[in-house]
This record gives sequence, structure tokens and C-alpha cells, in this order.
Amino acid sequence: MSFKRSLIMDSLQSIKQRFGIIGNNIGLNRSLEKAMRVSSTDISVLVIGESGVGKENIPKIIHQFSHRKHSKYIAVNCGAIPEGTIDSELFGHEKGAFTGATQTRSGYFEVADGGTIFLDEVGELPLPTQVRLLRVLETGEFIKVGSSMVQKTNARIVAATNVNMIEAIQKGKFREDLYYRLSTVEITLPPLRERKEDIVLLFRKFASDFALKYQMPQLQLDDHAQALLKEYRWNGNIRQLRNVAEQLSVLEKERNINAAMLVAYLPDRTNQLPALIGQKERESDFSSEREILYKVLFDMKSDLNDLKKLTLDFINNGASESVHEKNQGLIEKIYGKDSNEEKESKSLNALPFQTEAPEISKVKSLDKYSYAETIEEEEPLSLQEKEIEMIKQALVRSNGKRKLASKELGISERTLYRKIKQYDLNEIETE
Repeated sequence: MSFKRSLIMDSLQSIKQRFGIIGNNIGLNRSLEKAMRVSSTDISVLVIGESGVGKENIPKIIHQFSHRKHSKYIAVNCGAIPEGTIDSELFGHEKGAFTGATQTRSGYFEVADGGTIFLDEVGELPLPTQVRLLRVLETGEFIKVGSSMVQKTNARIVAATNVNMIEAIQKGKFREDLYYRLSTVEITLPPLRERKEDIVLLFRKFASDFALKYQMPQLQLDDHAQALLKEYRWNGNIRQLRNVAEQLSVLEKERNINAAMLVAYLPDRTNQLPALIGQKERESDFSSEREILYKVLFDMKSDLNDLKKLTLDFINNGASESVHEKNQGLIEKIYGKDSNEEKESKSLNALPFQTEAPEISKVKSLDKYSYAETIEEEEPLSLQEKEIEMIKQALVRSNGKRKLASKELGISERTLYRKIKQYDLNEIETE
């Protein structure tokens, strides 16, 4: 190992001890080295990593190893400040600038002049505040809320986020120019599941701390429990591991922890372990199935409404040719694309022919749809006899002219001719 590399490793160990950082993962070491190297400059830094990986340690390291270490260090959780007050918190306000502003207030950028501001969860900043922050990064200038006087600040900005910034930019939730100003240097902290060699070390550290805190013997993990810790996905990262260690320390009487005891403290273990299908893919598949189901339900509702409309037309207007023509597309959609002869034949056989629309006793309203109740009287004639009688009456009224009779019955002339032959009604036709 070279002398220079040895110095770097010694520095890393001292930093870890000073800031309570546990682990020897390569990705972690690279992030710490990068933080040390940029600390002597004033360039802005963006720390990227999942929630719970310890992003708050990086700005502390940068500040403590910079020439600003004797000035103010202020950490601001942007996601915890309401949108209506965040401008006032960051840049200050004048007395009377808004309701409740009873006195002038200095913002964080004014207080931290010459020091460092850590903007945690910077991806949660509202767009108007992003414009103000961009101006501070570009010119070092800001204006208090309710003021017209431009002020200067020499605060260094270190930001952190667990949001995918590229996706946020594409969705219009974060300004692209601000992203590039913040990310002059990016430092990425690996998630705990990529630091498997550090998981047991971290657990031992937490178990030791809680044993001291609660004045009880320290927890010990057997080999199977250690393997289970490394296997688990740890979506909550170091924060979740610390919580599990604390729960075990408080709730378990037995100090030797095996896998059977540990598994009860790992929520949704089956869903957290790596699988062939990722979580995003499963969510995408479910979303697609849900959209298909919604479409089917909407189509069914539309068909039902169309069927109600068609039925009401038949009730009000009878099986007239105008009703057939008006609802031709709807009939084909609901009953299929049968030939005109088959549809008319079905209509003739299915509906009792009437010269007038049936009497509607009353109409009731149900939501936005209406339906009719009809009073049906018992008919002594069979359906076939009634059909024959209606054809006879139509032929008599039309003086045997099939064209006029078929129009009155709402069927084609060809269908009427077939019915005349079927029921042997030629005599009526020639009268």
C-alpha cells in the first residue's frame, strides 16, 4: 500500500470514529473520500441516497473540514416546512409582510452567512422557492419576503434528496437549471442492502448502545440470525436496522437471538426479499390489470344505458321501421350483425304488433334514468294467432298492397311475403 493511500485510510478511520460511521463498504469509503476532497472548496454538493442511509453525515464532514468550520452550520428539512412559510424561513421577512409577521425576521441564509446550509429533502421545495434558491446559487443575492432591498450572503449550500431528480425534472416538479447548479459535485451513498458486509457490524454497534442505555446485557446473534440480517432487503436502511435492534433489546428476555426470534421483527419479509419480478414491475402489472377492468366496467355500463334507451324507444314507439332505422347501429352492437330479414323476423315473433303504442300508466325516475311501467291485459289468443290477425288487419287496411302493409307492420316486404305463404293468407291479399 502506498504512503498516500495509507494516509487516506487513516483519515477515513478518524472520520468514521469522529462522526460515528460504521462500515468498510467500498461505496461508502468512496463517498467519504469525495466529501473530504470537496470540503476545502466552496462548490455546491448534492448528496443522493435512499431514506435512512445517513446522508446527514456528509454535509457535517464537508463543513468540519472546510475553512467555514468556525462559522454557522444550519440543517434545514425542506420537506417539514409548510409551503406558505418556507420562503420566510429561508430568506426572512419584513414586519407586516403577511398576517402574523409582527416583527422583522432574519432567514437561514442571512444567519448562515459565511457558513454552511444543509438543505435536506431539497426535492420537496415548491417551484417558486426553487427560483429564489437558484438566484442565491448564481449571484449570492436574496430578497426578504415583503422587502425590495437586495441582500448578499456567502453561505455554502449542501443539499440532499432521496428523490429521483431526473424523473422529478421530467414531471415538472423540479427545475433543471437548479438541479445542475446544486449538483456541481454529486455524492451517492449506497443503500444498506448493498453493504451486506456492514450489516452485522452496525447491528452490534446498535445493540451495544442500547445495552448501555437500558442497562441490560448486550444482544448476541447466532449464525442463522446473522445470515437473515444480510438476506433482508432493508428498505428503511440504517434507520430500520437501528429500530429492529432497539425492539429486540427491549422486548426479548433472551439475549441470544436466533433466526426464529429475529424474523418476527422483520415486517413483510416475503415481500422484502429479492424476487424475479421487481416491485415496480408488480405495481405496473397490477395497474394495467386495473385499467383493463375499469374499461370493461365502463363498456358494460355504456351497453346497459344503450339497451335501456332502445327498450324505452320500443315501448313508446312500437316496433316501427323508424325505430329500427334510428337504432340500427345500436341493435347490431347489442344483438349482433344479423341480416335484416332475421332481425325483422325476430322482432315480428318477439313483439306483439299494435297499431298504437302501449298505454303507459306512469313513469318513475331512478337517478338519472327513467323507465315505464305498462299494464298488460290477458290475451285469449296465442302469439301466433295474434300475429296472423295483425297481418290480416294490415292487409285489409292496405287493400292487399304488401308494400303498405309491411311498412305498417315495421317489417320488410320480403318477410311479409314469407309470412303470407306460411299462414296461407293469399286470399286476403287478393281481395
